[in-house]
Amino acid sequence: MSSERLIYLPLGGAGEIGMNAYVYGYGKPGEERLILVDLGVTFSDMDTSPGVDLIFPDMSWLIANKDRLEAIFITHGHEDHVGAVGHFWEQLGAPVYARAFTAALARHKMSDRGAPEAEVLTVSAWPEVTKVGPFSVGFLPVSHSIPESAALVIDSPAGRVIHSGDFKLDTNPIVGEPFDAELWTEVSKDGVKALICDSTNVFSPNAGRSESELGREIEALISAAPNTVVATTFASNVARVKTLAEAGERAGRSICLMGRAMRRMIETAIETGVLDSFPKVVSPEDARAIPRENLMLLVTGSQGERRAAAAQLARGKYNGIQLKDGDTFLFSSKTIPGNERGVIRIMNQFSEMGVDVVDDSSGRYHVSGHANRPDLEALQDIVNPQMVIPNHGEHRHLREHVKLSNNRGRASIVAVNGTMLDLSGDEPRVVDYIETGRTYLDGAVKIGALDGIVRDRIRMALNGHLVVNVILDEDDEPLGEAWCEIKGLPEQGRSFAPLIDVLEEDLTQFLGRASEKTLANDDKLEEELRRIARNTCNDEIGRKPEVTVIVSRLS
Repeated sequence: MSSERLIYLPLGGAGEIGMNAYVYGYGKPGEERLILVDLGVTFSDMDTSPGVDLIFPDMSWLIANKDRLEAIFITHGHEDHVGAVGHFWEQLGAPVYARAFTAALARHKMSDRGAPEAEVLTVSAWPEVTKVGPFSVGFLPVSHSIPESAALVIDSPAGRVIHSGDFKLDTNPIVGEPFDAELWTEVSKDGVKALICDSTNVFSPNAGRSESELGREIEALISAAPNTVVATTFASNVARVKTLAEAGERAGRSICLMGRAMRRMIETAIETGVLDSFPKVVSPEDARAIPRENLMLLVTGSQGERRAAAAQLARGKYNGIQLKDGDTFLFSSKTIPGNERGVIRIMNQFSEMGVDVVDDSSGRYHVSGHANRPDLEALQDIVNPQMVIPNHGEHRHLREHVKLSNNRGRASIVAVNGTMLDLSGDEPRVVDYIETGRTYLDGAVKIGALDGIVRDRIRMALNGHLVVNVILDEDDEPLGEAWCEIKGLPEQGRSFAPLIDVLEEDLTQFLGRASEKTLANDDKLEEELRRIARNTCNDEIGRKPEVTVIVSRLS
């Protein structure tokens, strides 16, 4: 039996949808040479991570083992797969490999963080392979909702693994390569040890639909609209942006792109040859002079992002353009779970303006970029892997995907973030658990999810904040009364007196009766002042705020 093994270790993206990061390794236990597949982000929300800009996977384990890391491979250009490359490159220091369109986006990420763009290397599609350490890695084209997506064919002495990346079975995706079943069959014919596979739509029972089915429905909607039409979708979905733009052009509309991300995506697609044609666009300045019935805006903000073009239009005006009664706004996108509140807020703001909002509840204006259950079954039949390891899904998705694979006679296992699997044998085997979590980008610095910073912020948001100040002289005697400052608390409580007055009176009374021992001990004094302040607030307003006590002593 070989003393070397092939391992798989998800650090992000397994047990959740977002911030994908998957480690593969081959070698002696604890000495494996490693590669990383994808390095993405997820986005914060005010309920769980207020003030946080981005959320990353916890890369501590890989950073500690960076001397074993051979390379980073990026499957495609979505933020949850490439968004953290610039943030972690300096700590990891490995070359980054991607296809041309994805590489261009990755270089932007590197540049934005002051990392060297030259470390991002462009590779071609299969059959070209990149050899790093014990691995040979090729980019196998798949269809998805962003151009030049790829599965990875990962060869090692332990056999062939196919990492599906995000994919769908679309033979006419408008932009990017169609799914080529013959190519996949050829790549799989000599045997595939493991298929590591997208699980996003495992609960969707119907076969996925093609991007090419949407154009006619969208054109009919635009043609019937009496005034300005605005449409939003993911900026990275270049095929959908093109579908929308061409439908608008056929309906006699001038097209205007609004939002930095959408303009960058289209420009990058043209520069890298992914797009060979796109309807002529007008600037926002020129758009203002076009009759409303002849104008179509394509805008960012399909997920309700506050700073995106859609949200700014919903609040009144963006780039000098304002929507009016009788205009139409189309969401050509699916709302990601967790973003519903922001999207509904924008819908209602438009409704108050008299704008007609059209979403995807009918299924006529959006198709998913991920494989549905029948498509997952079809891919298993094509690849015929020895084992299937579900990834890219919440726990319920992974578990359902395991059931699907087992029912088709294949070994499978739920491996959430931090679960190290040995893929060398006939079935996957758990060999270790690595401590994982989340890292927050908070302003300009990274902080740990367990550092307490965001927890304290949430507590202040929920309970308010109170500052208590006291001054003591050289003999540990109080000088004057305690005084307080409040933030996020009612000014008046149950006694109908100002809350600050009640607090200062209770705290000052305590100072007058406190023992010499308590007054001489900062820790004890702060503890008592905090306790009394919280109890007083609870009596007055039914809430115990976060309390900061400042004890100043004259020396």
